[in-house]
Amino acid sequence: MKEMMKMMVVLSLICGLSGVTLAALKQATAPIIEEQVLTFVQAPAIEQVLNDYDNNPIKDRRKFEMDGSSITVFPAMKDGRLNGVAFETSGKGYGGQIGVMVGFDMTANTLSGIGITTMKETPGLGSRVTGHGFTTQFKGHALDSMKLKKNGGDIDAVAGATISSTGTVSAVREAVSIFNTLKGKFAEGWS
Repeated sequence: MKEMMKMMVVLSLICGLSGVTLAALKQATAPIIEEQVLTFVQAPAIEQVLNDYDNNPIKDRRKFEMDGSSITVFPAMKDGRLNGVAFETSGKGYGGQIGVMVGFDMTANTLSGIGITTMKETPGLGSRVTGHGFTTQFKGHALDSMKLKKNGGDIDAVAGATISSTGTVSAVREAVSIFNTLKGKFAEGWS
């Protein structure tokens, strides 16, 4: 019995130390992971969706609170004036969530474009939503009537990837809703 108690104490100490070590490691690597995501996932998408800027959108990013969640917004500024913003939303695709970076032109009050940041869609089918033919439909698109053609809109779905197309449009619609809610705060954020 005494031997069993000794083994339980040793095992508990090992588990406790392992838990503390893992928690410290996660906390230490979180900023590095965030920087890697910004550099290699979000930055290429930001370059796709924002245009005509002379600032660094990643360095000038700000967080805005909305409905208890935080939204990171990347500004496109030219000569100190806010021309556009971009932020990431997601929609449900066939293989999981589809991350979509959505850019907005503040002057024209339209979309400046979209870029797919993350997804787990079927290669060769659902992954075609990242293609030029699908994503270019959103450039310069008005903020209202953001629907697939089958639902009465003007966005063509990718053949064979209706769920992925629907998830992408859903993410863009969510971004439009967020944009309409926060656009008054954007001017204050970078003045």
